[in-house]
Amino acid sequence: MKNLYFASARSEDFSYQTSMVAKLENMLRKTDLSKYIDKDDYVAVKTHFGSEGGHRIVRPIFLRKVVEAIKAVGGKPFVTDTVRIEGLDYLETANIEGINHLSVGCPVVLADGVFGKNYLKVKAGKILGEISIASGIYDADAMIVVTHCKGHIQAGYGGAIKNLAMGAIPGHTREGNSERGRIHSIETQLEWDEEKCELCGDCVEICDHDALSMTDKIEIDHFKCHKCRRCVEVCENEALTLPITEDEFQMAMAEAAKAALNTFKPNKVVFINFIMEVMPHCDCHPHSDVPVINDQGILMGDDIVAIDMASLDLIEKSAPLPDSKAEKLDPKKGLLKELTGRDPYVHVLHAEKLGMGKSKYKILRID
Repeated sequence: MKNLYFASARSEDFSYQTSMVAKLENMLRKTDLSKYIDKDDYVAVKTHFGSEGGHRIVRPIFLRKVVEAIKAVGGKPFVTDTVRIEGLDYLETANIEGINHLSVGCPVVLADGVFGKNYLKVKAGKILGEISIASGIYDADAMIVVTHCKGHIQAGYGGAIKNLAMGAIPGHTREGNSERGRIHSIETQLEWDEEKCELCGDCVEICDHDALSMTDKIEIDHFKCHKCRRCVEVCENEALTLPITEDEFQMAMAEAAKAALNTFKPNKVVFINFIMEVMPHCDCHPHSDVPVINDQGILMGDDIVAIDMASLDLIEKSAPLPDSKAEKLDPKKGLLKELTGRDPYVHVLHAEKLGMGKSKYKILRID
């Protein structure tokens, strides 16, 4: 059973010490990062830079507190993510979201380089065989994984495992195709049904990767396609389909996350999950829906399975908020499971089977 520190989002007193910022500071002190970070270690603070139009990522003030805690034990931090849209555009997106050197107190870099092609191949599992890991993560001495927990259209839940499974992987291979597309689906490709299509162009507009174009028909560049299903979700006529075995995708996610963690020596990675502003979808979407539950708080620990299991349990058992996408759902059936139609526990339990951690946990409140 793994111990996890938990700070509730409730703040009832007129005091700085009851703020979420102060609670995170306290949590970082109790964790004692010196157990994980040696002097002069390069420490990757892996987070998500967000998307233009979205605004519910982990706020810069929290990233800054993590950075300050790393510096306090002698580490050399850098806040990082991997290329999702074009590299310079993604750095500018981070800046628009308020994530920059001035706000977080350390360099903000792309782990896979400006062009998303800096990586090393590592062994993965039975599904993936091998996978590319961004060089900025591969070569880092230690890592703090800072995750905004939310729903996900394919995995049901996006937590720390998803953060690494997709975010530690480079944007492109040296040949230019999508490495993340292999995680989404190894064998199948996006398909277009001309008879159902009205050529509205919504799928072309929603694609971040320039994989779709439209003339008198929809053209698909399978080389660029990340198989993220955003185009599938936006098409009201179901003209685009992407056959995927959901369990296989989730298991591939666990394999990719394990591959990233295997590039670190033991006891060099810590996880911080923000169960706040929990949306029904991922932060890579070009919008932010209203939260489906009240803010729960922050979890911190060194076991990726335990922290994702605890975060997921908090979400699944919470009462849905009125006027949200989940307002009419029964939490007894599992909130995200009902909301997304996916079993969000599949990849977490598979990560346990892969030996990445333990699903049993104990919550240590620091309120």
